[in-house]
Amino acid sequence: MILALDAMGGDFAPEAIVQGALQALSETPDSVKLILVGDEQAIDKELPHPIPDRLSIFPTTQVVSMSDRASKVIKTKPDSSLVRGIKLVKEGQADGFISAGNTGAMLAASLLLLGRIPNVHRPALSVYIPTNTRGKILCDVGANPDAKPLHLLQFAIMAAHYLEHVEGCKNPRIGLINIGEEPNKGSELYQETHQLLKAELPNFIGNIEGRHLLDSPADVLVCDGFVGNTLLKFGESWISIFESEIKDKIRKKLFYQLGALILKPVFREIRKKFDYEEHGGTPLLGVNGVSIVAHGSSGPKSIKNSIQVAIKCIDFNLIEDTRIGLAEHIGANR
Repeated sequence: MILALDAMGGDFAPEAIVQGALQALSETPDSVKLILVGDEQAIDKELPHPIPDRLSIFPTTQVVSMSDRASKVIKTKPDSSLVRGIKLVKEGQADGFISAGNTGAMLAASLLLLGRIPNVHRPALSVYIPTNTRGKILCDVGANPDAKPLHLLQFAIMAAHYLEHVEGCKNPRIGLINIGEEPNKGSELYQETHQLLKAELPNFIGNIEGRHLLDSPADVLVCDGFVGNTLLKFGESWISIFESEIKDKIRKKLFYQLGALILKPVFREIRKKFDYEEHGGTPLLGVNGVSIVAHGSSGPKSIKNSIQVAIKCIDFNLIEDTRIGLAEHIGANR
């Protein structure tokens, strides 16, 4: 198995990408080989010498920035680490690609170069959300701010396949994010989607209100990209503010500092459980190839875990099984 990594993508590239790759080599089978795609000199500075046998560099001359127009990167930056990495998958030189770079560019380039899985109308972005019990998948989180009921049905099917194949969640239950539990709540889009999901998916459990997103029995949370992205960004900001507030209060009193010292192992355990780096990236759902999107501020641990996610996607035949699932499903062919 060969995986390509965008060594120039992300806030801490190339150092974090290279270090994550090196960590992954010690935790993956010898059959897994990694290709670092990007500026050869910049990558080489971060590598030990001699370079490990299972690691190689694919040199490129361009980098996709966050300000680049996503739909144009294939034409404007054809020799970028992001575009060339996806092309390695298209040409069969790599089995999967991982990037912490421009998410929009990843989606656009993957879609144009790898195409869609048959019967997929729109690819989707998802995120893995850790909870007190087991994690959930939120889909879509930004790829499709405008969607139709059929699109949300396909998001549900693809996200359920991902959760089952990669996370080991058997027969995942599916919930539709809405402003109320009743079937007639929400906009026309969500009312029609509720009817469609209920008719097509045996594991659909109904609408899920915002206050029950984390503690509901649903394993897959479905919504359009506008709602999903808003929830995701709010969650990220709230966690940062909450953590900052706790640290500020602890500094003010010695008694709090002593208590914090005692509870330090508890804080560490909770932080680890909800740390996005512990999970790594997620695949672009609906794209006809393994294309993993990692968080823009990914450190080495997140990159290492993103490599593990890519390996699972390949080993457990996520793309092929998703194709079969969509083809067999009544609603997928409408």
